Amino acid sequence: MSVLRSVILGCGSYLPGRILSNDELARSVDTTDEWIVQRTGIRERHIAAPGEVTSDLAIHAARAALANAHVEASAIDLIILGTSTPDQTFPATAVTVQAALGITAGAAFDLQAVCSGFVYALSVADSLLRSGQHKRALVIGAETFSRILDWNDRTTCVLFGDGAGAVVLEAQEQAGTSADRGILTTHLRSDGRHRAKLYVDGGVSSTQTVGHLRMEGREVFKHAVAMITDVIEDAFKATGTSASDIDWFVPHQANIRIIEAACNRLGVPIERAASTIHFTGNTSSASIPIALADALDAGRVDDGDLVLLVGFGAGMTAASAVLRWGGTTE
Repeated sequence: MSVLRSVILGCGSYLPGRILSNDELARSVDTTDEWIVQRTGIRERHIAAPGEVTSDLAIHAARAALANAHVEASAIDLIILGTSTPDQTFPATAVTVQAALGITAGAAFDLQAVCSGFVYALSVADSLLRSGQHKRALVIGAETFSRILDWNDRTTCVLFGDGAGAVVLEAQEQAGTSADRGILTTHLRSDGRHRAKLYVDGGVSSTQTVGHLRMEGREVFKHAVAMITDVIEDAFKATGTSASDIDWFVPHQANIRIIEAACNRLGVPIERAASTIHFTGNTSSASIPIALADALDAGRVDDGDLVLLVGFGAGMTAASAVLRWGGTTE
């Protein structure tokens, strides 16, 4: 019996032109390149230019994904933008992207799940496509975290950067087996008891200010590895797969040590983990599609490959998706 699957037709990313190196950061805060690299794997990050907002980054990534998919913008009837740094309180930044692409039909909205935001958005888009409500979707992760950093706090300002990534999804009929192309399963989780371990100390309702990012790094590390494992094991159970079946592991790019710990715990060789952390830093909801686009550009993902995506972040949130690469282009 055939089923509808959400197949990724194309992927694209965008990084702002301004590069901020560890050595440059060390001239303004008490840190060193060696200290940052040893603890995080980060060597540099990209910073949005003055006047360059989240929607600008998202539009660039969306256009790159559409070009990669060979799909016209007019064919898109759903846009979901994962972001914690919207242009404005409202309307949704997604509608700015929609207008810039010349799309006047369908739906566009933002989704806020911080660093898990892209996989959360992917899961929602997958549900809407499989329901038949929509045919083709743009799923975007875009952030300008540089705007919410305390640049005097060396424990956080060295970690984050700006960027955007996007994928084009299309509902396609598949056979209904684990050999299908497209998204096979998604799993979402949150545990609000730990929300104070990573948060922004401002907000519309609470302080009427934007605020700055605050984090308990060791606690985040501990919970991140545990929650990653949980949502990945859920994905394996749902698909009847295991770590040995995974061709590419695309984790959220928060810290190379978290990626290494997750690989060790799951038994996934580090060589199969996509990583861009060294030149992007943590770009929150944008990190997974940026890493996926980088792997595709390098020719490392082949038709039929089984790909595992996993996000984790403030909330504490976690999310996984298993998909088989490839599909038909109508």
